[in-house]
Amino acid sequence: MNRIVAPYITMWSAEQDVPCRVIERPGRGIGYVNEILTDRDARGVLWRQTTGRQGLGRPEFGKVHPLRQRQAMDRLLCQVCGGPADETQEGVLFLLRDFRDDWPRWPEGMGSTEPPVCLRCVALSLRLCPALRRGAVAIRVREFPIAGVRGTLYRHGLLSPVTDRAVNMPYDDPAVRWVLASALIRELRNCAIVPFEEIALTPVG
Repeated sequence: MNRIVAPYITMWSAEQDVPCRVIERPGRGIGYVNEILTDRDARGVLWRQTTGRQGLGRPEFGKVHPLRQRQAMDRLLCQVCGGPADETQEGVLFLLRDFRDDWPRWPEGMGSTEPPVCLRCVALSLRLCPALRRGAVAIRVREFPIAGVRGTLYRHGLLSPVTDRAVNMPYDDPAVRWVLASALIRELRNCAIVPFEEIALTPVG
């Protein structure tokens, strides 16, 4: 395996948003002026379009590439290396910030934009990710339906649609037609926390 410089879903400085003008489509929400088929997902939601130049320039660790995040969540790929995520009879492996104080049985029922991971990349993530160093939990998830998108909600404007706010929007909400999506959400169900001692933390170099 090649040395991982940045997670698979991370944006690089050479990658930029494609300039697409958002317009209102009466009765159908928002769209692009020169829209093509691949601008929307299989459920008809419009997506932010970003060039794909992974590995060029420098990694921008605070930013996530919309298409690679969507691919990783849709295909259950490791968010770090882009290979298949670890899956056993106990479920798919996710590595999350520890928010167990947020509500009882966390993260049961949570909508997550964090793709899963493979065993090989757990140790690397714990070592290099500042957020995870503040507290992380490994979780096996048995049910993980695609639930919706995270993105920018638009509303009707005088001349053209205007941005409203950032939202997490379920696919079954009619307002999702007004969202410009940037991340795919899976709902985590039937979750079990896995002690790190039970995971073979294979270093990646």
